[in-house]
Amino acid sequence: MESDAQKYQGELTTEEAKRFIDDLADFKVPVLLFSGGEPLIRPDFFELAEYAAAKGIRPTLSTNGTLITREVAQRIKNIGVGYVGISLDGLREVNDKFRGKQGAFQAAMAGIQNCVAVGQRVGLRFTINSHNYAELDKIFDFIEEENIDRVCFYHLVYSGRGNQMIAEDVTPEQSRQAMETIIRRTIDFEERGLRKEILTVDNHCDGVYLYLRTLKDDPEKAQKIKELISMNGGNRSGIAFGEVDPLGYVHPDQFTQHITFGNVRERKFGEIWTDLNHPILAGLKDRKPLLKGRCARCQYLNNCNGNFRTRAEAVTGDFWESDPACYLTDEEIGIV
Repeated sequence: MESDAQKYQGELTTEEAKRFIDDLADFKVPVLLFSGGEPLIRPDFFELAEYAAAKGIRPTLSTNGTLITREVAQRIKNIGVGYVGISLDGLREVNDKFRGKQGAFQAAMAGIQNCVAVGQRVGLRFTINSHNYAELDKIFDFIEEENIDRVCFYHLVYSGRGNQMIAEDVTPEQSRQAMETIIRRTIDFEERGLRKEILTVDNHCDGVYLYLRTLKDDPEKAQKIKELISMNGGNRSGIAFGEVDPLGYVHPDQFTQHITFGNVRERKFGEIWTDLNHPILAGLKDRKPLLKGRCARCQYLNNCNGNFRTRAEAVTGDFWESDPACYLTDEEIGIV
């Protein structure tokens, strides 16, 4: 569920949001992520998150962290928020330049420290881009120095033809370099007994890359990796993951805002999500016959599920073309 830094005209009221949460509970949705924008600026955030928890849904929070005082952190913990992810775009100089605000980095760090102080589960979220991918080693040093237990490295996802974010993305070779750094430093943490949870998100070829890399030296461990990524099933947009914007419109994910399946003011979420009359929703749930290019021929399609369709559309104009963010070679995916 998204909220933005500005109040949208016509956004869901508190009562409408609660009815939506009721729909989610009826549909047996396990997790509700409050995101944005900045969800903490919505006056009823705590009321809605607590309501979700009471309905048996695990509320989680994605935030820039700058509004999390010690008191706010305690309230977040008290109402049962399962996890807080705080976003940074790099270390101090890079982050503040990217955010256009001096002190944004320090304010986010204060938010993390306040969560830690009250025992609230918290982690960092970094989005890898052309401005910060060379900082990854320094970021790992920072993770160790600040004793941060969980970090998610997100790949850039863009939508819409001509999106300026395309120019901000790393090249396929830089993606491989970034993965090598992440794997190398994670192994180093493990070997030194530093218990850290390190994840990569939004590029489902990462799991295949890790499998292929591990296969060379430890086939038994590689098999376990393959079983895990097979169980996860790759990209789940339109299947097990969706997004509802401030106005109540339902989208395949938070990136694909230009495709709408319905509005929770008019129909229950479960009805919208299972209505296969919309060709994109039906296609996402059974996408293999529709995929084109390298994705269609990839031997690891069951593990990746075609990655992000909106990224393919942004670059090629075709929703079902190959995701250009896949950095695996033709040889690695078995099409040569």
